[in-house]
Amino acid sequence: MTTAPGKKVLVVEDEEDVVEMLTRAFRRATGFNVIAATDGATGLRRAREESPALVVLDLMLPKMPGVEVCKILKSDSLTRHIPILMLTAKAEEIDRIVGLELGADDYVSKPFSPREIVLRAQAILRRGETPTDAQSLVAGPITIDGVRHHVSVNGKVIHLTGLEFKLLRTLVQRRGRVQQRDRLLSDVWGYESLIDTRTVDTHVRRLREKLGKAGDAIETVRGFGYRLRDS
Repeated sequence: MTTAPGKKVLVVEDEEDVVEMLTRAFRRATGFNVIAATDGATGLRRAREESPALVVLDLMLPKMPGVEVCKILKSDSLTRHIPILMLTAKAEEIDRIVGLELGADDYVSKPFSPREIVLRAQAILRRGETPTDAQSLVAGPITIDGVRHHVSVNGKVIHLTGLEFKLLRTLVQRRGRVQQRDRLLSDVWGYESLIDTRTVDTHVRRLREKLGKAGDAIETVRGFGYRLRDS
């Protein structure tokens, strides 16, 4: 499935060779126009001015760190709708978690394949075009309000990112059934091929933490994936 022509991607990355590599990869994929910034402050300004369809954001940037750029973009009503794909080094796990907590849509650890970045970008953009499921669901103390797009536990609203919301909704809709990691990558993230199942593990961990004791209902089925306990 190709992305609609003319989708603008902002790459915020201070390594010129990485910018060039990603620019070539996106240009080879039909339907992308690439703009770039080499520091956080410029990236923030260009995101506000250009309103791209997607921001590919490195976390280690001069002038302003990527996490701060993410925080500002996601707190501004004019830019919070722009999806963010983070680029991280393996040593930046804390920043990666903070970025996901702030609302980043996905992350890729360096070194990475340019094709992987393009595939993830396409998946993120497809998710944004998917109609919202307005169905309301209840699983024990967890209530999912599909109309207002929020989750509550014992009546208290829990703030989830868009991906966490969709992941929880999928598990609740399929409660009692084991969901393999690659199936979740396909159905929640929109990936058409197996890329990195650690993405699922990271989001499940954060989702459990946000749900508190109610998160214990999400069971790990060793060697397969996850299941929401049907009780």
